[in-house]
Amino acid sequence: MNIDKAEVIVTSPDRNFVTLKLTTDDGLTGLGDATLNGRELAVVSYLRDHVVPLLLGRDAARIEDTWQFLYRSAYWRRGPVTMAAIAAVDTALWDIKGKAAGMPVYQLLGGASRNGLLAYGHASGTTLDELVDSIQHHLAQGYRAIRVQTGVPGLKSIYGISSNATFEANSGVRYDYEPAQRGVRPKEEDWDTRSYLRHVPAVFEAVRNEFGPELPLLHDAHHRLTPIQAARLGKSLEPYDLFWLEDVTPAENQEALRLVRQHTTTPLAIGEIFNTVWDYQQVIREQLIDYVRSAVTHTGGITHLKKILDYASQYQIKSGMHGPTDISPVGMAAAVHLGLAIHNFGIQEYMQHGTKTDQVFQQSFTWKDGFLHPGDQPGLGVELDLDEAGKYPYTQAYLPYNRLADGTVHDW
Repeated sequence: MNIDKAEVIVTSPDRNFVTLKLTTDDGLTGLGDATLNGRELAVVSYLRDHVVPLLLGRDAARIEDTWQFLYRSAYWRRGPVTMAAIAAVDTALWDIKGKAAGMPVYQLLGGASRNGLLAYGHASGTTLDELVDSIQHHLAQGYRAIRVQTGVPGLKSIYGISSNATFEANSGVRYDYEPAQRGVRPKEEDWDTRSYLRHVPAVFEAVRNEFGPELPLLHDAHHRLTPIQAARLGKSLEPYDLFWLEDVTPAENQEALRLVRQHTTTPLAIGEIFNTVWDYQQVIREQLIDYVRSAVTHTGGITHLKKILDYASQYQIKSGMHGPTDISPVGMAAAVHLGLAIHNFGIQEYMQHGTKTDQVFQQSFTWKDGFLHPGDQPGLGVELDLDEAGKYPYTQAYLPYNRLADGTVHDW
């Protein structure tokens, strides 16, 4: 069962996606997600120019060996482009292995550890009334946990607020399918940390008063705070019993999280922009986080992320895998299979894709009563419609960025 063909497919239904399709000499196919939001073509080149020639003729059954070969043989290791490319290969090989075995991938990972995956959705609003409406809408969709993002008085545009985004055709529902704005330059947004820190606790107080103490609430600070600011935010949100506070400070400085931990018991989720176990080594060993936020798509695939989560399990740290709409349905399916199998599952981020994306990627995973399940089709359970994909060529797009009032570029 050797790899006979490798195709890199770029399509842009509701946003840009990069998909690797492998075909074996006995006709089995596997899909891997290689999408890197705002830098998609860098991964396309890495795959087409450097990885695909190395795959042809390789034994598709040797997943671990292929992973180690792609990681170690290049000399230049790690980084988002490299690890997204390796993830695509790894995920496609797991898809093939599942089809060869006639089993869903989660069965190959040891079988189900639960009946379904608790998932959270993204509620937001520029005003408190908009936010309450958004939470009610998500609850009506079946979500049992809600990420709360809020506008800040005096700031015009903030990441994560759906009213800054697009409308889903025929539904009238605002949803952030594509935070990367299509165009030749990124959109500039504004930021003021002091205003944010004053405003957010009052928002969570109002949300708790409206929806009660049982609803799990999450919040993403999106790397915008210094360690002491992050500590202040975590402490100020303690009365509102957050499920987690995400990406409070740029985590490249892992020691910074020691300061945050000293001042707050609010659970911390970190790792959305991490790529390898080496990024996590200190924060897991010192128990500086509570949830691992990486995506299968950006962290070397199922093989590598499972190793990270096995390591985290020794310290009672759980999964919180990245799952916005810049993870394709292929990457989402991989996360759901992995989440169903591991013991230390925590929660799964789940933003529902647009209609065009669902037509390009035909999916077997299900969403019912607030829980995800990968389904029982062999492999990942996702197939790519090449004819549909061909209708949507790549469109240049960039994620936005922030400037402070004095013009300084700030973390986004």
